[in-house]
Amino acid sequence: MLSRHFLRCKVLQELYACQMEDRDHVTALKDFEYHIGRLNELGIIQVALMPRMLEVGERVIEEGRKKFRPTQAEKQPNRKFLGNEFLRRMADNFELKKYSEQWAGLWETNEDLIRETFIDFRQQKTYGDYLSFPESDFTTDKEMAINMFRYLMNRDALVATISDRSLLWEDDFEQIAQYNFMMLKTLDEEHFDEAMMWPIMYDRRVEKDEADMEFARQLLRESLAGRQECDELIRQRLQGWEFERVAMMDILLINMAVAELTACPTIPEKVTVDEYIELSKEFSSERSRLFINGILDKLVLELRSQGRIKKTGRGLLNEFGEEK
Repeated sequence: MLSRHFLRCKVLQELYACQMEDRDHVTALKDFEYHIGRLNELGIIQVALMPRMLEVGERVIEEGRKKFRPTQAEKQPNRKFLGNEFLRRMADNFELKKYSEQWAGLWETNEDLIRETFIDFRQQKTYGDYLSFPESDFTTDKEMAINMFRYLMNRDALVATISDRSLLWEDDFEQIAQYNFMMLKTLDEEHFDEAMMWPIMYDRRVEKDEADMEFARQLLRESLAGRQECDELIRQRLQGWEFERVAMMDILLINMAVAELTACPTIPEKVTVDEYIELSKEFSSERSRLFINGILDKLVLELRSQGRIKKTGRGLLNEFGEEK
């Protein structure tokens, strides 16, 4: 489920950590695998909140009914939320329950926080509009559940509680929530049942996930192995500028781009160059973007002339930077 853009970002973070801590290549690869694996935990913790809200909601509604002096609304509560078919299917899914037991025990120890969250959610327009519908179907229930997920992922207390589990999760939280949001939208009435294979961030059983992960592993290995050579390539192309004054992030991005250009024959040159220009916008400055673009333009021509860039497939560039 993780995009290659996201995986490139994680490789960049690992390279930066290696530079700061002088890790060896074996340790770097193990750390990378560990951090990617923990994104599954983050993803499950996020979605496990949804069926948990059902459990807490049922208790809150029952407590209101049993008050010494309940209001009329508490005596005859609207239980439509508790019967939400989409949330019920989530609660019954075998794999989600298994993953939740493994990773999402966090919510069992934060009952008061979830209770407070449910009580607040009942005041939201989304909840009120949902209860006002005379009837509901899978589509209506799904829309309400996904809107609730968006609400949960924007609640500061929940975000802080989750992010405290890992130093890296604060940076990853929004992206993983977006992946989950898009995943939830794909679940349909026909195939969503208790036996469905629950989508996680990185699933070794999924061919595309494993192919993308192997790409990331190779990118990390090649970037680490070629770091010294890449530093020298950059030195040779600096005009009126000292290598030591070049931002480390810019060097790492060029390092990764060279590794991808020379070690990934099925990825077109244009795709690689554009990708690292985009990454420079996220992790560096406008000035860095121009610098990286200029260095890569020179390196692509030289590496191609040396026969070190060998590409197969569509989207390749000729010596004039034009698509073949």
